[in-house]
Amino acid sequence: MPLQRRVPKFGFKNVNRIEYKSINIETLQLLAEANNLTKISVSTLIETGYVSPRHLVKILGKGVLTNKLEVEANAFSQSAIKAIEAVGGTVVKL
Repeated sequence: MPLQRRVPKFGFKNVNRIEYKSINIETLQLLAEANNLTKISVSTLIETGYVSPRHLVKILGKGVLTNKLEVEANAFSQSAIKAIEAVGGTVVKL
């Protein structure tokens, strides 16, 4: 019996899955402090090397944000939206 017939198949690969590159708000804080930014977009993250152009970006809420930022990304977690808006920033979904 060939090996591919002896070993059982398992799992499922969802062809409709949307995969994001996750960035925490603590990373946004470090980026804003280092480059003196008030607006962070996907193109800014690509230029600094955090993501590649083929990735979609999701902002997660880990960390503390102290600067007022305008953040543009493909998706946001609920905790990230609350943290950004708590310091007076704005959230823009692409």
